[in-house]
Amino acid sequence: MKRLFLILSLVLVTVVQAGAQSDYPKVLECEMQSELLGCSKKFCIYLPAGYGNESKAFPVLYLLHGLSDTHTAWRDKGNMAEIATRVMASGAAQEMVIVMPDAGTTYDGYFNVVGWPYEDYFFQELIPYVEKRFRIVRDREHRAIAGLSMGGGGTTGYAIRHSDMFSSAYAMSALMGMVENSWISHNPDDRREVFMRSVIDSNNIDIVKNADDALRESIASVRWFIDVGDDDFLFDNNMDFVREMRKRRIPYQLRVRDGGHTWKYWQEALEMALPFVSEGFTEK
Repeated sequence: MKRLFLILSLVLVTVVQAGAQSDYPKVLECEMQSELLGCSKKFCIYLPAGYGNESKAFPVLYLLHGLSDTHTAWRDKGNMAEIATRVMASGAAQEMVIVMPDAGTTYDGYFNVVGWPYEDYFFQELIPYVEKRFRIVRDREHRAIAGLSMGGGGTTGYAIRHSDMFSSAYAMSALMGMVENSWISHNPDDRREVFMRSVIDSNNIDIVKNADDALRESIASVRWFIDVGDDDFLFDNNMDFVREMRKRRIPYQLRVRDGGHTWKYWQEALEMALPFVSEGFTEK
């Protein structure tokens, strides 16, 4: 009887564990209150297949959206969950949590401007909130950042100014700096004007170009990947950034593929981004 009870207990435990595992992978939509922004902010978070193992913590990728989109863009347009699940299941990338924040849709953006201290929110509120509530390894070696277009510029700026926070940065079709002066209206109350001036003030090309030795070494401590299509209107913008990286002897990887500023291109980029950041998580 004792033996039968033991067998039944083991079967029950196995069934419970299998049930927990079967709940993943999944994408959750979450909401948090931001004191810095004075409003509630949403984000999506992808939890990989192995997240059902409650004894395991995971590396994390912060995946940024582009202008006019929100935290749901990678989930709904980028096919992120299917791509991530397939790439991780193949063994090309280790399992990781993927966080997709919301930087607003009306010319708000990823950088600090008057009335919108988003960069402060990202590092002082969002990252601590997420990494406290989910099983994430909370160190630089297990944290990476990637993004497209405006989010590619945010990715680059964050990895430059906060190199102590990220092991890898993957910039897709990135807005590296101002590309069209006609966008400036010279109206300080125009939200697009505020956004464009934040891009000018955070010009990644100029920051690398003018970096002193200490900043150059800091930038070089991050693993860089720049990915842009040959038909992308930001192609020259990205090449200007790469040119300055080369001049300063900062290591990077570059891919120029056939394509433009499209979700098809970014979906293909994500398939390369996941193995790239995964390699950074395992490097010593």
